Order: sequence, then structure tokens, then C-alpha cells
Amino acid sequence: MRQARSNALFQVYARPNDLGHPRLGLVVGKKVAKRAVRRNYIKRTVREWFRLNQHQLGGMDYVVRARLVFDRDKSSEAVMALSALFAKLARCRASSSS
Repeated sequence: MRQARSNALFQVYARPNDLGHPRLGLVVGKKVAKRAVRRNYIKRTVREWFRLNQHQLGGMDYVVRARLVFDRDKSSEAVMALSALFAKLARCRASSSS
């Protein structure tokens, strides 16, 4: 069963896997950020958040789709928005499994 949550900056899809560890997929299209430098910055930011928090995520596959461009000035807001989405997914998963 696929779950999805979104906010202004990101859309996150989640699906269980049988591997016992989380995996990450990223989508940052040219419509979001025309320049590759900006797209790569968004991907680096999301990957770093995932690396630091993967021990809490369990055996799930995640796809994170960027909806708006952000730069260094707004990166802390983007990280907080991403954390909030993953927390919503965790709460939804916990309530559906009990």
C-alpha cells in the first residue's frame, strides 16, 4: 500500500520493502529549477537529511519529489518541511498498523 504526503515544497511517497532498511528516490524536474546547479543542491540537501535520519525510517522505499526551488537561504525551512512530512508518514503508518 502506497502512502503519500505533501506540502508546498515536497511530495513524499512511501511503500514498504522487505529489505529492513530504507531507500530513497529523488525527483527534481526542470520545471522546478531550470539550472542543474539548483536541482543538484536540492538533491544534496534531501540526501543529507535522509542520511542523518535513515535509522528512524525502517524498511520503506521513499520517493521525494521537489515542488518548489529553494536555495541556501531557505534550506533550513526546507529541511523542517521535509522532517514534518516524514513525521506525518510515520504517524500514519503507526496508526494503520495498530
